[in-house]
Amino acid sequence: MVLHKGGIAMRKVSVSSTLTVFHDGQFWVGVIERNENGQLAVSKNLFGAEPSNEEIFRFVVEKWQDLDFSEPIADSELPKKAANPKRRMREASKAVKRCGVSTKAQQALSQERESRKAKAKSDNAERQQLLKDQRFERKKAKRKQKKKGK
Repeated sequence: MVLHKGGIAMRKVSVSSTLTVFHDGQFWVGVIERNENGQLAVSKNLFGAEPSNEEIFRFVVEKWQDLDFSEPIADSELPKKAANPKRRMREASKAVKRCGVSTKAQQALSQERESRKAKAKSDNAERQQLLKDQRFERKKAKRKQKKKGK
């Protein structure tokens, strides 16, 4: 949606974020879901020991800008905002009681992991080819040097 105000075109952007902290059996993990104009992007943070409320607040304030979000995917179901504050309170308490992370967030994290793995594989193959070419060039130079000596 584009709004015109005083001759300046402005774009209306809808952004909502959710931080879910849970224990995965070994560590405390925070999954951050950012929903921006129907696009879901996800980031994961490892806390280690159980974070206190202060540590979570400090994380949100200080490290939120540095988070590395996944590529955005289309989010088909956007949560509807309830007008009634009591209803929002009930929904928030239900969300707190519910364990785990949304399946969309899990899919986004999985896609991000796969893309990073593919990029690392291609980078490694390129590096190996470069090393192989350098070895060949050294061998070629060595052979040429031996021939010059005779």
